[in-house]
Amino acid sequence: MDGSGAIVNFSLIVELAKRDFIERYSGSALGFMWSFIYPLINILIYMVIFGTLMGARLPGMTSVWGYGVYLIAGLVPWTAFVNTVQRSSTVYLDKKNIITKIHVDLPTLPLFIVLSESITFFVTLGIFLGILLVTGFSFSPYLALVPVVYIIQQLFAYALGFFLGMLVVFLRDLKEVVTIGMQIWFWFTPIVYVFSILPVVAQQVLIWNPALAFISAYHDMFVFQRMPSFFYLSLVTGISVLLVLFDYFLFRKLEKDIRDFI
Repeated sequence: MDGSGAIVNFSLIVELAKRDFIERYSGSALGFMWSFIYPLINILIYMVIFGTLMGARLPGMTSVWGYGVYLIAGLVPWTAFVNTVQRSSTVYLDKKNIITKIHVDLPTLPLFIVLSESITFFVTLGIFLGILLVTGFSFSPYLALVPVVYIIQQLFAYALGFFLGMLVVFLRDLKEVVTIGMQIWFWFTPIVYVFSILPVVAQQVLIWNPALAFISAYHDMFVFQRMPSFFYLSLVTGISVLLVLFDYFLFRKLEKDIRDFI
């Protein structure tokens, strides 16, 4: 792709991301404000229900808000991750009206989903930090590493979503399998439970879960206030880069067929 083509495609990605974010609440009276209201309500529900009503506590922590913070610190990035993967897996079918009308660089098309979900993530994160500030929850300097962990997470989400997106073009039922698979993956990731309390056998199995690396990193930064393990994060980064390279190799072989099947 030449320079002008790259600029046009970048502009298209930005425009699609903007429309995707805005159109979620188009037609409603409050419009864009719902992007703040929904996460605010969800975060308050989790913190109040699990912190005060259910009295859930993290091992070794006495804070009434500890488990609620642990839960939200895992759920917010997981939601961005799973939405990116699932929506990217159907992006070529969902946007076929655009693909068939103009020439779109297909490998970059899922990036508008990455960008749109990133906006939602950082809006929700800002609300979460605001609530933590109000409740007097102590902040860790390691929170400055959140953008780094998020980039690693979304690189993995893009690589996986791009791969699945190519397959779904040929195997339409695969999109349902992806949805079920992500639900199962959720329960194999320590979001609602603590990894350290699991039996040793379970820990040895779950250590191979790539999502464990970035979800645990958020827990480390928000809850345990320690440096996340960049050893495991670097492994996920390496896997993501290799998968992206494989995706592009596979796409070059299948591009004509993908456009024909769409």
